[in-house]
Amino acid sequence: MIKEIMRAIKWLWAHERHLSGLFLAGGFAFDNYFFGRIDRPETQLIFIAYLAMAAVSIAVLHWLESRHENKKHTNRARSVLVFATQFALGCLLSGFCVFYIRSASVVASWPFLLFITGIFIGNEIFRKYNSRLVFASLLFYFSLFSYAIFLVPLLIHRIGTAPFLLSGLLSLSVFFFYLRGLAWLGHDRYRGARREIMAGVIGISVLINVFYFAKILPPLPLALSDAGVYHSIRRVGPDFLAAAESDPPAWRALLGTHPVKHLRPGGKLYLYSAIFAPSGLRTRITHEWQWQDKNGDWKVQQRIMVPIFGGRDNGYRFFSNKSGVQPGQWRVNIATADGRSIGKVRFSVVHQPAPPDIKAITLK
Repeated sequence: MIKEIMRAIKWLWAHERHLSGLFLAGGFAFDNYFFGRIDRPETQLIFIAYLAMAAVSIAVLHWLESRHENKKHTNRARSVLVFATQFALGCLLSGFCVFYIRSASVVASWPFLLFITGIFIGNEIFRKYNSRLVFASLLFYFSLFSYAIFLVPLLIHRIGTAPFLLSGLLSLSVFFFYLRGLAWLGHDRYRGARREIMAGVIGISVLINVFYFAKILPPLPLALSDAGVYHSIRRVGPDFLAAAESDPPAWRALLGTHPVKHLRPGGKLYLYSAIFAPSGLRTRITHEWQWQDKNGDWKVQQRIMVPIFGGRDNGYRFFSNKSGVQPGQWRVNIATADGRSIGKVRFSVVHQPAPPDIKAITLK
């Protein structure tokens, strides 16, 4: 039995270059399937377990490769530790990707998705030990920062600039003590990679702050659960009942085909949104109605702000309405009070003398 295990480890070591990306992708697939609500204790335990697994495997590998004796044993253990590191980091990045996509449109989340693409490229480029230590350590720091970005709002029940800055300070503090541990485990090798790690930490910190203050990063931990435009909405007990036209399938919006709403001149439309927020979190969101003029510019027609309260599985529900809707292209931006996009609803309006065919639906 032991011989078979050692043979398998040797095979993994021999095919490390080809299998490393597969293990990283396996982390992505695993997280996409298992992650639930962001404020569930089990979700936080999973993130913490992955962070611990990545931290320990990076540190132990650094310690093994800092030793000079028993090189054969080091090579065998190295393969297992490399795969463990990549699986843990892959699961972490997958989880962050899931929640970033839930929190905003793919367009708003492109910086994070681009970074993930860079991970796969870097996984094949950085082959030397010092480079691998730098690369793995910086991925770990990015994971710490990304986790702190939504952990702090969960703990203090607030979102905004102050919680974001606090998350950066928290991640820097934890990573500083982690680097002290790496230096203690293998001082000479750590010293050789120290400058690159420090430069990378500064670069990652600056990049994330630029994305945040440029309002590119989604407003985690908020997420748009549902949104749509209807001819009427009313609340009956715990339910929201709406009058809806038949819209094209959601996937056709990717091809630029948006719903068409048929109205009598001077008619009214309703925008419904359900926004998930963790339990205990209170904040404000806006519905900003915009109409596209003949020059292609979007003109704000109406802005409505409302407080929301976290805790409901399908999100806090709210609707706004716009009277005298003129024909043409419309969109409603759903955003936080400071303008961080949660989602957009696009549609066009056509006037007609007869009322449209509508059906009654219950909104989730």
